[in-house]
Amino acid sequence: MVKDQAAIREWMVNYIAKLKAVEPGTIGTRVPFERLGLDSAAAVGMTGDLSEWLGLEVDPTFAYDYPTIEKLAQGIEAGLLNPA
Repeated sequence: MVKDQAAIREWMVNYIAKLKAVEPGTIGTRVPFERLGLDSAAAVGMTGDLSEWLGLEVDPTFAYDYPTIEKLAQGIEAGLLNPA
């Protein structure tokens, strides 16, 4: 099943909320991962879990290249789900 940006955003919001033990509504999709409390190890773990969920390889550096939930979802949809 192909996931769209909205589904990817929702997955990341829920992932980070669970990781940080906060309500999903408190996670801003335009807030940098660093400000959400994700260190480099957590960002790499998230991209690995995201790869599994998508069934596609997500490069761990994507979290640095696209440093917010919003940007990462856009980058994944544009680059992985709809390659040129």
